[in-house]
Amino acid sequence: MNEKITTISFFKYVEVPKKFWAFFMMQYGHRYLKKVNGLSFYRLMGSGKNGGFNPFPDWSVYALLQVWDDEASAELFFNTNSLFAQYQTKATEIWTLYLRNIAVHGSWNSVTPFAKEVLTDPEAKIAVLTRATIKWNKLIQFWRYVPTSQQNLKENEGLLFSIGVGEVPILQMATFSLWNDQEALKKFAYHSAGHREAIKKTKELKWYKEELFSRFQVIKTTGSWNGETREV
Repeated sequence: MNEKITTISFFKYVEVPKKFWAFFMMQYGHRYLKKVNGLSFYRLMGSGKNGGFNPFPDWSVYALLQVWDDEASAELFFNTNSLFAQYQTKATEIWTLYLRNIAVHGSWNSVTPFAKEVLTDPEAKIAVLTRATIKWNKLIQFWRYVPTSQQNLKENEGLLFSIGVGEVPILQMATFSLWNDQEALKKFAYHSAGHREAIKKTKELKWYKEELFSRFQVIKTTGSWNGETREV
């Protein structure tokens, strides 16, 4: 069995100086993360306004995606790393999800960071991460269509959480969503007219220079979000 594990941490900041710190760490955090043992891939990301897939940034919410050689490496980082200790001191809330990849298609900066495994628990919560680099000549067309494509997502009963994140506003964007189980995700994917239309538009108009779709089984979560303890 492959021991690789993916984690994604969300950080929320309230005070203005700490928001500035989080923004600057999008650049300066790399010097620390490049040296972390057992870390094979990572991305520092901001988020979209109002928690959605939005070209305008939310300066209070940031995310850190990491792919680890094993769970022990991840635990060592979260428990002892000096950079993460700073995040813990400055963030009002931190929520971390531990994930095992069960499906992946495409690439992220020309690499496929996730190692696919078999779903071991049919009733497990399912996380979905999609990421794309939008072509310059398609930006206006793409962002005009986004509100229409997102209409059915928030109304879905099986959706537990969703957020728009990204490395570069407007150009390099991603979505992260958490679903009650595999069936809830399939119901949305196959029965939502808005979702089917979005896939059709993507194929027809070729918006993306690069894209990646990945699905994960949630192993566990730690921390809280919006004042609620989030555990699976």
